[in-house]
Amino acid sequence: MTTADRPADIFDRTARRRRRDRAAQGGYPAHAFLRDVMVEGLMERLDAVKRDFADVLDIGTPDTQIAVPHARIARFDPGLRFARAAGGVQGDEDRLPFADACFDAVLSAGLLDQVNDLPGALALIRRTLRPDGLFLGAFLGGGSLPALRAALRVAEGDRPAARLHPQIDVRSAGDLLVRAGFALPVADVETLDVRYADFGRLLDDLRGMAAGNILTQRTMMTRETLSRAAAAFAAAAGPDGRTTERFAIVFVTGWAPDPSQPKPARRGSAVASMAAALKPPA
Repeated sequence: MTTADRPADIFDRTARRRRRDRAAQGGYPAHAFLRDVMVEGLMERLDAVKRDFADVLDIGTPDTQIAVPHARIARFDPGLRFARAAGGVQGDEDRLPFADACFDAVLSAGLLDQVNDLPGALALIRRTLRPDGLFLGAFLGGGSLPALRAALRVAEGDRPAARLHPQIDVRSAGDLLVRAGFALPVADVETLDVRYADFGRLLDDLRGMAAGNILTQRTMMTRETLSRAAAAFAAAAGPDGRTTERFAIVFVTGWAPDPSQPKPARRGSAVASMAAALKPPA
């Protein structure tokens, strides 16, 4: 595929790097609760795998929170400041600079929903894995930020601007793993509800975790629009004066193919029919 044949970027790569650099300087840990939940979920899934990993790639590394016992860990982040602070490499996930089959595991927390060519990025991740290597990922998925979406609809009426990123639901995430060539793909979702006292606190969290609008076709929000959105957000508050915002975290698991992995049963190889299995006892 030539450069002219490639689809136009959805996300502004330069803005993404700048937002992450700004977050690195702006008290990121105070807004990193989503990544903390993601990392905890990834570690729980990794602990359930009873094997050792010698070489691991951590994609999206504002810190060195992801740690694997006895493993050498390479760090990679779109933001230069985050990458440098973690002793890693700066770049984009759909342009990974690593050789094929050089890692036993790849982990990614909080970034894959901001990748222009996600199918390509997943295929590159699979290629960097050795046979039977493990990929674990977590990102903000479909169903997230319903209160923000509703407030913006009220604020902008019949002419809404592009302000929120496209979201990947759990079923699409599983399909993407299959498309990228992963074996034994699994995708599941966990939700986190956060209560906000006001609209500004939500926006502060999104900026602070580098999750603001980086669409290539984005426009500035006027003060009037911001005021209407804040009012609509406040109108949705409960008796305690707080509005609930939901974050849906999609977790994905996939393995680089290997002959040792379990295979699905050959169609027609069952020794008992479904009808017989469902037949009530005599």
